[in-house]
Amino acid sequence: QVQLVESGGGLVQPGDSLRLSCAASGRTFRSVAMGWFRQAPGKEREFVAAISGSGDTTDYAASVKGRFTISRDNAKNTVYLQLNSLKPEDTAVYSCAANPTIWPSATYSNSGMYVAWGQGTQVTVSS
Repeated sequence: QVQLVESGGGLVQPGDSLRLSCAASGRTFRSVAMGWFRQAPGKEREFVAAISGSGDTTDYAASVKGRFTISRDNAKNTVYLQLNSLKPEDTAVYSCAANPTIWPSATYSNSGMYVAWGQGTQVTVSS
């Protein structure tokens, strides 16, 4: 079982940047594909970004491509989400999720493929 704890959220202005972190514990991290999802008030949870266990494959939602970057440090059991050029519509609770897949280069955009979730961290973009 993987336990996940996010950090790094906050209140920022449009155009600012944030870096979210997700610390994992509980099993071999390099065998776990990771994803970031977000949920805004009154909206369904949506896929943001994903990275394979090996770190060689990434995937992004069209709405964040070119602005957000997902990365991981397997030595630190941590996955990151760099958020640049933030917009008010990026306001949401951001959660990381884990899929202990056997495929080291696989990524997953379907939330149903993830078996462990963090508690979430709030990102608010407002002037």
